[in-house]
Amino acid sequence: MIVIYNDFGGTHSSATAAHIHVNKLPIDRIPNREELLSLPTFDKVNKSQHGNLIYIGEDELGCKVYTVACEFKPKLVIKAVEDMYKITHGSLDGLYTINTKHTVNIWMKIGGFFSRYLGLVSFGRPIVTHGTLKAYDNISSLVSNVKKQISS
Repeated sequence: MIVIYNDFGGTHSSATAAHIHVNKLPIDRIPNREELLSLPTFDKVNKSQHGNLIYIGEDELGCKVYTVACEFKPKLVIKAVEDMYKITHGSLDGLYTINTKHTVNIWMKIGGFFSRYLGLVSFGRPIVTHGTLKAYDNISSLVSNVKKQISS
């Protein structure tokens, strides 16, 4: 099985969700800033990586977990991923694509804009980190629901 978390930039909500999914972040508590900032993809995905599947790891059920940045075309990117999966697997069974956009708050939008879009990392990263920690319960709840769906 393959799980793909997607959002606009692939570096905040989707990266956090994917790392929770593979147990690199806790699902039952909010991590500290250092845990979040130590992730290889949190607030570090560049525009040149948008549209690329980024492998995050494997979960306890053997599902391979990825992220992808879809920018303004999530339906187009996910449709292409689904079509390729259908070509290689014969159906969509075993593919889970999860949009994390609804977990994003205003702090994440502002911080992400400054850090990733404007390149003002030292200004934007603390803001997006604060926002992600505020949104963490929603993100971990989403992951929990995804894991329940997969295991049933």
